[in-house]
Amino acid sequence: MKKVLGALLGAVLAMPISVLAAEPVATAAVPAVSSGVAGQLTQLVFGLLLVLGLIFLLAWLLRRVQQAGPAGKGQVIEIVGSRALGPRDRLMLVQVGNEQILLGLSPGSITALHVLKEPVQVPSTEKPTPEFAQRLLEMLGKDQKDKK
Repeated sequence: MKKVLGALLGAVLAMPISVLAAEPVATAAVPAVSSGVAGQLTQLVFGLLLVLGLIFLLAWLLRRVQQAGPAGKGQVIEIVGSRALGPRDRLMLVQVGNEQILLGLSPGSITALHVLKEPVQVPSTEKPTPEFAQRLLEMLGKDQKDKK
């Protein structure tokens, strides 16, 4: 755009004064240049909005497709228990069907340590943990049960 305006300004300054007074063509050419820039800017904004809309649409579709899949039902492999041995090493007890396997996990490797002949019965003394929002309300002293 600077080149176009510079060329117009150079052409106007090179013309004799009598030509400038006779022809008002140079003033008509300046709005045409600015409307072209406005058109390009409008096209750029609409293109950007189209791409952003497409990104949000694809993200929404991906989320819907992932929710439609199996949500944990029919899982064959289940983690029964886990114990940290160090900052990067741990033991895991995994149940596959009716068989339990003790695994050693370290960075870069998983080793089957022992296959248990009899499955270990884990007592279900875990109480269900409340949702984060419920816990936050309890900590703030605004339990929802108090509102009733």
